[in-house]
Amino acid sequence: MSDTLDAALRLVRAQAALVRRFDSRLSGLHGVSLADFTLLLRLDEAPGGRMRRVDLAEALGLTASGVTRGLAPLERIGLVTREADARDARVAYASLTTTGRRLLAEMRATAEETAAEIFAAPSWNAEDTGLLSTLLTRLGGTGLAGR
Repeated sequence: MSDTLDAALRLVRAQAALVRRFDSRLSGLHGVSLADFTLLLRLDEAPGGRMRRVDLAEALGLTASGVTRGLAPLERIGLVTREADARDARVAYASLTTTGRRLLAEMRATAEETAAEIFAAPSWNAEDTGLLSTLLTRLGGTGLAGR
């Protein structure tokens, strides 16, 4: 197996392990998945805490229908609301509710804790995590606020 294929497969397995770990914590404590959390986080980072669904899809690397499917349960439990554009009825915004903002702060604390556990010393130091972040950015990965 080539080094590049080996590296790519290791990255895929590491990503799957991280998703499982975040899903387990977020689901167990807050009833949401990592995908739900990421969607809520993107909305929170948007000006006014709202985004057009098509822009949200692009930011998350999803299709418009994928975003609609992701938003539906979050709307049902009151974390997100749908807002129509006053000037264009074809445009719909997704917006965090007050409850959504409050619970997102709790989810974020859980995610921060989980990340700190994953990248804990002595296995990881600040230089390691900085280098990893730089390398993942080279592959097209973005973090908070698209950084």
